[in-house]
Amino acid sequence: MNALPLILFFLAVIAIAYRYYSAFLAAKVMVLDDARVTPAHRFSDGQNYVPTNKWVLFGHHFAAISGAGPLIGPVLAAQFGYLPGLLWLAFGVVFAGAAHDFVILSASVRRNGRSLAEIARSEIGPVAGATAMLAILFIVVIALAGLGIAVVNALANSAWGTFTIFLTIPIALVVGLYLHKSKAPFAIRNGSIAGALAVLAAVVAGRFVPGTALGEMFMLSRTEITVAIAIYGFIASVLPVWMLLCPRDYLSSYMKLGTIAALVIGTIIVAPHIHAPAISQYAAGGGPIIPGKLFPFVFITIACGAISGFHALVGSGTTPKMIDRESDTRMIGYGAMLCEGLVGCVALIAVCALDPGDYYAINVAPAAFAKLGMSPVHLAEYSRLVGEELAGRTGGAVTLAIGFAKIFAGIPLLRGLMSYWYHFAIMFEALFILTTIDTGTRVARFMVQEFLARFAKPFEDPSWMPGALISTALVVGGWSYFILTGSISQIWPMFGIANQLLAAVALCVGTSVIINSGRARYAWTTMAPLAFVVTTTLYAGWRSIFDNFLPLTLKPEKAFAGWLDSILTATLMVSVIVILIASSRAWMRALRGEPLSLVPLAAGPDHRHLPGSGCC
Repeated sequence: MNALPLILFFLAVIAIAYRYYSAFLAAKVMVLDDARVTPAHRFSDGQNYVPTNKWVLFGHHFAAISGAGPLIGPVLAAQFGYLPGLLWLAFGVVFAGAAHDFVILSASVRRNGRSLAEIARSEIGPVAGATAMLAILFIVVIALAGLGIAVVNALANSAWGTFTIFLTIPIALVVGLYLHKSKAPFAIRNGSIAGALAVLAAVVAGRFVPGTALGEMFMLSRTEITVAIAIYGFIASVLPVWMLLCPRDYLSSYMKLGTIAALVIGTIIVAPHIHAPAISQYAAGGGPIIPGKLFPFVFITIACGAISGFHALVGSGTTPKMIDRESDTRMIGYGAMLCEGLVGCVALIAVCALDPGDYYAINVAPAAFAKLGMSPVHLAEYSRLVGEELAGRTGGAVTLAIGFAKIFAGIPLLRGLMSYWYHFAIMFEALFILTTIDTGTRVARFMVQEFLARFAKPFEDPSWMPGALISTALVVGGWSYFILTGSISQIWPMFGIANQLLAAVALCVGTSVIINSGRARYAWTTMAPLAFVVTTTLYAGWRSIFDNFLPLTLKPEKAFAGWLDSILTATLMVSVIVILIASSRAWMRALRGEPLSLVPLAAGPDHRHLPGSGCC
């Protein structure tokens, strides 16, 4: 069938959802009020609490939440056919993912920018708070490792990509300094345009680096790339948000949103034929990419494109500390997640437009592909056009890059540029993922500091430099270890399960916030997606332990990994069950008139005329 009805269907669903459902959530469920003073103004310190223009913050937030999940997940889930993934992306993002992001962001803004674990402690109880803290620490390290390993594999031995990514750092520093210090009219517009053009110039310049002395310097191995990213993550987590993290993510979002917009337009113009079946023969299990059945594995495989627990960390980490007005949370929380769902939809369409023989030949190891009884169709031609051998390049990134390049190369006047578009897509994916590492590390740093503050009071101050350095080192060391010692086949399944379980935790917290605020009649907005997500993910975790992880323990070389994966997955599942039970008890107490909330909602005068409400 033609791809045009699929993309138009998705665009119609999210447009209607933003116009009506997000307005309902903002007005009736969270009752946004611009008369309340946000934490960014109340605690403005020029470091972490910085009132930020909503368009700048939208770019930062979208860049922070958009990692490997919405790109790689739908590529892998295409094994089940295009229809299950499309439906889950469309309706999952509207009723689960975007609602999840918006509710948590709004709740954190009302609670002085507190983290998800701290909100769980105040809204549900100390047991749930402590359990959530430990579970989130496990989850965030696994999530950052899952995101990091994707960018490491994309940039390893790629001088072009490494050079381009490196240049975005000094560009962001210059733009961040200009936006923070300049009082000139249209400073945001001028800085944004200059920064975006500089990022595009860096991408183009990177094409001429390979084969030169400079290229040799940026031709880094997998280990060297991991160390470089760890150093970057450490520095970005410690520096003030306005200096590097906010402007870099903001500028990267231009490339992300611009490329996605171009892909949407390109898909409409080219209208590629969808070669993948609506539901494939692997829906019943036994597939070469995902070993489980369509239910429940399609949900944990797509992961971030429909709902992502990782977003709750960003929504209760850096972003709520920069919200200028409460009404900004609707566009930033709900709107940014709809954009991420669109990313997942475009990725799904791009790979489903490939012939199944080519899709599996790229995304499956050669030995496994030989057993499928399929033959590549255009793979030899693709390899010749891009100048690289594509067979057996597992992990999803190369498959997606070919899908994107095929769409771009099909646009009139852009034909014959397959090699350029392929390498551009690889760099787009790497940049898409890397911007999550800096924000994720900073979010995890805040969480570790809150945890350590129980034992040492100075850690309670996020601007206390010794605490920031120690906490950041612990976080970076954890996810770097997993990247250096693991593989995508080990980390990605755990990432999918952990990410969805974290979403379940966040939905428990969101439901508690709604009930404790006296709006129990609207609790269905988070309770319904909670029931679905927790059921499918716990079942997927159970199947993964017994079908995928424990069998690894029978192989001596993979025994440790099998036990580690099994134990961590089981620990996360038990933690979520504990939080769910504690939440249910808290809901019943609240419904009996015994609200548990220990943190009062922030209130104050209209802040619209307070100083410092410009950009970051």
